[in-house]
Amino acid sequence: MSLDRQDRSILRLLQQDGRISVTALADQIGLSANATAERIRRLQRDGVIEGFHARLSAKALGRDLLAFVEVKLDRTSADVFEAFAEAIRQAEDVEECHMVAGGFDYLLKTRHRDMAAYRAFLSETLLTLPGVRETHTYAVMEEVRSGAGLPV
Repeated sequence: MSLDRQDRSILRLLQQDGRISVTALADQIGLSANATAERIRRLQRDGVIEGFHARLSAKALGRDLLAFVEVKLDRTSADVFEAFAEAIRQAEDVEECHMVAGGFDYLLKTRHRDMAAYRAFLSETLLTLPGVRETHTYAVMEEVRSGAGLPV
């Protein structure tokens, strides 16, 4: 898909503020409100814009502990991958899950109230999932950059 300068401007501005009005967006990129609204509809229809979301405060919601977890499976077969993926979709403490290439199979981004809650998640949820052989946890001391958006 070919994106012109105005499409890219729309995407940059929407990543910064998904609640910006079409009128304000149009003013900033130098198009009419109707032309801007049509571009947004096209970007949504073409799958460039997948949706609009509120960014929530983990701290305000009592999820102060951020941890990344490497997961190794006992076998790397389609049935184990499928069973693990289906189970992890149900784990509410998992913010993101990525299958990766390298020395382990999955990288999880998890959020918890505190270390005791993480420990409970590890023993009661993660280690009971299909195929999990080994995990390595990295507790985050400071979030330096998060949710920066995609370059456009």
